[in-house]
Amino acid sequence: MNGTIHHLIEQYGLIAVFLGCVAEGESAAILGGFFAHQHIFVLWQTVLAAFLGAFAGDTFFFTLGRSFADHRYVRRLRRRPGFSRAYRLLNTHPNIFVLTNRYIYGMRLVGGIAAGLSTVPVPRFVILNALSSAVWAAMFSAIGYVFGLGAEQMLGQAFERHERLLIALGVGVGVAIIAWLVGHHFAGRERAKEDQAGS
Repeated sequence: MNGTIHHLIEQYGLIAVFLGCVAEGESAAILGGFFAHQHIFVLWQTVLAAFLGAFAGDTFFFTLGRSFADHRYVRRLRRRPGFSRAYRLLNTHPNIFVLTNRYIYGMRLVGGIAAGLSTVPVPRFVILNALSSAVWAAMFSAIGYVFGLGAEQMLGQAFERHERLLIALGVGVGVAIIAWLVGHHFAGRERAKEDQAGS
């Protein structure tokens, strides 16, 4: 069983990091960094997978906003909490917004749509998005790698390698759940503010 888990992570882990980073992917990048510390991946491969996933995700949402503004899915996303705030910030500070949007949990998806609906030129968005994605991927992969160093120092040899991997998966799932709860909380607050402003 443990050998199977190790093999699955080794075979498909980088694909999972890529797919996880297409959306709100901090936990995927951190897990990738941890697995790099466990010598399942090479660190630069984790950073590259996280970068490609983050860049592809934001480019996808930008393209949705730019080319499919009237599609029902895009219209539904425009009604999500935080969209009007993202659009305001984008129109006042477009470069800063594109560079920092991914660091604000829950804003990345609506921020990408808002950027597509704005007047930000495509070449500028691509360059800023690539720069932001590279820094983000390196930072969160490094956090996972450092977490691996700390876990190794705390646990020492008390756990076998596969047991450390299971602990990492458990921590990753826990981080993802906490991040979702925090995002849900702030989305509710943003929705309440927008309801008050509209009334």
